[in-house]
Amino acid sequence: MTPDGGLAGVDGCKAGWIAVHREAGVAPSVSVFPSFQSLLDALPNATIAVDMPIGLPDFSRKGGRGPEALVRPLLGARQSSVFAIPSRAALYADTSDFTTIEAWYAAHRLASAVATETSDPPRGVSIQAFGIFSKIREIDQLVIARPDLRGRVFESHPEVAFCRLNGGAAMTLPKKIRGAVNPAGMEERKALLCRHGYERAFLDQGAPRGAASDDFLDAAAMMLIAGRIASGEARPSPDPPLTDRFGIPVAIWA
Repeated sequence: MTPDGGLAGVDGCKAGWIAVHREAGVAPSVSVFPSFQSLLDALPNATIAVDMPIGLPDFSRKGGRGPEALVRPLLGARQSSVFAIPSRAALYADTSDFTTIEAWYAAHRLASAVATETSDPPRGVSIQAFGIFSKIREIDQLVIARPDLRGRVFESHPEVAFCRLNGGAAMTLPKKIRGAVNPAGMEERKALLCRHGYERAFLDQGAPRGAASDDFLDAAAMMLIAGRIASGEARPSPDPPLTDRFGIPVAIWA
């Protein structure tokens, strides 16, 4: 059942954030928002599941914050899609808007150095993880400033979502191979999403400008998790969630 405030599944994308969202009794739609704040403004009461870490550690230990180590074993060959989150200090080591590639790489080196100092065993930051630091900070700043958001913005993860929606069995095929979309992996996920109520025509439409086709499917899966959260079906890993220094819940929901 869709709650009155609606549901939204969200993933980061090149243009900002892609959301698959719906109001009660209405077919889902897809939108791209330039910032997470603009998404919240447009969907002021929605239950939101987002593919982004929420709640950050002061010190990073083996396996990540806790949720990562719990969900990886569920995913088999897909577990590399869950990467460890470094310390909050590493995430905020350089918050510049980078204008040159040199500045970007310098910031990555700084973040990696801070991450190494605030982790045991010492661990730097992958280029992939560094690429989403600004998006992690965007949500982090909002949930610190607005504790009310913690009751309606929940962290999830697409491959964990697909696994849970598939009766606990991980997807057998990757969404991407060497950075290119894998049509067979996309087809496997579309078929599963259709079994959970999506119209095929909705999933077959092109992703909005500024978002990739795999971002779109991930956001569609996130919306189903938002529905599970709203109905009380979803479970957090760990259960109950941990909390960070600001009291922000730390868990992956599915």
